[in-house]
Amino acid sequence: MTPFVFNTSKSIQFGAGQLNKLGELARAQIGTRVMLITDPGMMRTGIIERALSVLETAGVSVEMFSDVQADPPEDVILAAVEKAKAASVEGIIGLGGGSSLDVAKLVSVLVLGQETLKTMYGVGNAKGPRLPLILVPTTAGTGSEVTPISIVTTGTNEKMGVVSPVILPDVAVLDPELTLGLPPHITAATGIDAMVHAIEAYASASANNNPLSRMLATQALTLMGRSVLKAVHAGSDIAARSDMLLGSMLAGQAFANSPVAAVHALAYPLGGHFHIPHGLSNALVLPHVLRFNAATAPQAYAELAPYAFPELEKYEGQERAAAFCDRLAELSAACGLQQSLRAMNIPEDFLPRLASDAMNQTRLLINNPREVTEADALAIYRAAY
Repeated sequence: MTPFVFNTSKSIQFGAGQLNKLGELARAQIGTRVMLITDPGMMRTGIIERALSVLETAGVSVEMFSDVQADPPEDVILAAVEKAKAASVEGIIGLGGGSSLDVAKLVSVLVLGQETLKTMYGVGNAKGPRLPLILVPTTAGTGSEVTPISIVTTGTNEKMGVVSPVILPDVAVLDPELTLGLPPHITAATGIDAMVHAIEAYASASANNNPLSRMLATQALTLMGRSVLKAVHAGSDIAARSDMLLGSMLAGQAFANSPVAAVHALAYPLGGHFHIPHGLSNALVLPHVLRFNAATAPQAYAELAPYAFPELEKYEGQERAAAFCDRLAELSAACGLQQSLRAMNIPEDFLPRLASDAMNQTRLLINNPREVTEADALAIYRAAY
């Protein structure tokens, strides 16, 4: 068997009502002075008030940072670091969507002052140490609570990643009740995003593609394939919400160790230039990238198809892989997501710039099961238009 490395969060606590244990977890893992990192939207949900009450009941004092932005820019991260330093916090809690969790990861390292953000970019450059870290996701999509990855917007439209096991949290707290209030369009976009994580992890050309990641990816697709439409259209269905949150986490574990590829590489420029949410960016290019890959490497998609869509078992080989791509496109539409770049008001003459920028995502493209040239990227964007 080919050697591989598999890293994940030290402790995962899953179940309805887990937020009620946050106070005792904070006391055990951190101490009595924490920074809670979240975003303005979360401040309007009532979840933050619940978290603060639980923490304060446990005797934990909280320094709030609620200015996280989607696709967080460097200045937001650095502002959180300065506030954490000034408050002499003993540890960090990230609560919210992927951006809040990504910021919390980076703050936990940067607050100690031994590294700078610019030196942390890339794979394995963040060395630590860090403050104790607890992550509490409120969307079922990014899997950030179990990934050693934080994505930062640098400059005006480019994203860079910090990839290091140092930023895996001490505890990931998954409470599906926290996702009950997610609007349908966010549920849909984050759900498709999580499915992309599982698909790309399973098919990854990475040398670290491994049996654990592939196993997790298939279980993730089983859970999410049966539940994403229920979660979108019947948002109070706790069973569907539980499937999605657990599936998202499993997909996160999978791609944290068997990295994603061209779907993400082509999605990032859409977010960078046009501020399209990451999950929707993935959904817009997903079927077109998979069809491009399936032309020369259909086996992984043929193997995955029945886990997400059991009715595809009746097909075989290339036909099953093609049906899988089509069903994913149909699922995205059934979830109510936009289906074309044109619908997102992206100018057609901007597509060459998107293709050029996608080529900068070398850490992702190297994992794609088929080589992607700039001309290929442009053809995929045109197909998505």
